[in-house]
Amino acid sequence: MVAAQLKALGVEPGGVLLVHTSFSRTGPVEGGPEGLIGALRAALGPDGTLVMPSMTDDDEFPFDPNQTPCRGMGVVADTFWRMPGVLRSDSPHAFAASGPRAAEVTAPHPLDVPHGPDSPVGRVLDLDGQVLLLGAEQDSNTTIHLGEWLAGVRYRRPKTLAVLKDGVPAVFHYAEIDHCCQRFALVDEWLDAHERQRRGQVGRAVSRLMRSRDVVATVVEHLRADETAFLHPFGVDEECDDARASLG
Repeated sequence: MVAAQLKALGVEPGGVLLVHTSFSRTGPVEGGPEGLIGALRAALGPDGTLVMPSMTDDDEFPFDPNQTPCRGMGVVADTFWRMPGVLRSDSPHAFAASGPRAAEVTAPHPLDVPHGPDSPVGRVLDLDGQVLLLGAEQDSNTTIHLGEWLAGVRYRRPKTLAVLKDGVPAVFHYAEIDHCCQRFALVDEWLDAHERQRRGQVGRAVSRLMRSRDVVATVVEHLRADETAFLHPFGVDEECDDARASLG
């Protein structure tokens, strides 16, 4: 049933599909998280590529793609990277993928630009992929961060990662486009205004399907008109305050 719902929503057989999911909202699904992953694969077919976020839960420990969990991304994502045949990128900002384009999507990507053009979300864009929010909201949509980067926003927040340098643990300092992401909800309004996303029932959840290129184009258009559209006013949220302060 779930595979049929995904196809009815518009998931393209043979395409590239980046999925952000909340299993607690979508389930119960027969077979649990593995059953949902199976339904996603069935909707894509053998020529399709399934992609999910797979980043570390803890920036204080060096990332190991073979062991580091990603529980913060949800039980489906944390189940997916552990499955046979799934590739996972070697980065604390990891994504996992299976299918014909998996190696391309999960190729090495820079630490200091987690969601730029040379990243898994950037490669999904290049491959004209789709983005599925499966019971998740726009604040989970990493493709919006790609739009921020391509729009040239100037705000950043200081970040650190634990990495291995010549086999020795070290701290990597960088500045990332980041904030609370609550105002990513605006993207729903922007996409709906031009009928650039589809909504439908998948399991128990109302889900959204959109093209990566439509997300990026819409975000770039609005951020070039108002660079701080995603930031709360000062005094509402500490992360947004940091981002605004970086503008000077």
